Amino acid sequence: MISIYSISALILAYLTGSIPTAVWIGQAFYGIDVREYGSGNAGATNTFRVLGKKPGIAVMLLDIFKGYTATNLACLIGLSVTGPQNSVQFVNYQLALGITAVMGHLFPIFAGFRGGKGIATLFGMILAVQSQAALLCVLVFIIVLLVSKYVSLSSILAGFTFPLSIIFVFQSPIRSVVLYGMSICILILVTHQKNIERLLKGKESKVNLFKRKEV
Repeated sequence: MISIYSISALILAYLTGSIPTAVWIGQAFYGIDVREYGSGNAGATNTFRVLGKKPGIAVMLLDIFKGYTATNLACLIGLSVTGPQNSVQFVNYQLALGITAVMGHLFPIFAGFRGGKGIATLFGMILAVQSQAALLCVLVFIIVLLVSKYVSLSSILAGFTFPLSIIFVFQSPIRSVVLYGMSICILILVTHQKNIERLLKGKESKVNLFKRKEV
C-alpha cells in the first residue's frame, strides 16, 4: 500500500543519505574537497586516507547514523501501512528506505551527485534491520583493519559477512533480507572494483591509525 507518508519517507530517506558528510567536514575544517584527492570518493575510507583518523571516524559514524536513521523512518509511516515491527511488511519498508538512503549517499543531490561507496550507510541500514548480524560485521571490520590497515578490505569482508551470517548463523526467515544481503555482495564488488584491483597488485593505500596524514 502506497501512501503520502511512505512517499514522503522515501524522499526524506534519499535526502538524509545525500548529506555529504565527507565533503562538508573536509571543506569546513580542512578547506579540502576529499573528492579531489586519494580515490576521489566522498566516503569514510577516502577521508581516512586523505585527512586522517579523527575526521575519518567522524565521517564513518555520521554515515552510519544516516543509514540507521533513514531506515527507521519506517516507524513514522504508521503501523496501519507497514504492519507491526519485525513483520515482513515492516522490514520490507525498512529495506526500501535504507536502499534509498544508500542511493542518496552514492548520488547525493547536495554534492553534485558525486558521493561515496555507501558501505558505512549500508552498515547503518543493517544495524536497523538486523542488529546482531551488524555487530558481527563490526567485529570482522575491526579485526581486519587492525591486522591489515586496509579500510577497503575491512569494508569488503565486513559486507560479505552480513549475508553469510543471516543465512548460516541467524537463519533469517524473511526472504527479502536474505536477497538484500546477497545484493550487498554485488554492490560491494561493483563499487570497490578499483580497490580490489589495487589490493591484488599490492598498491592499495594503508590507513595510518595513529597519525594524521598530510595532504
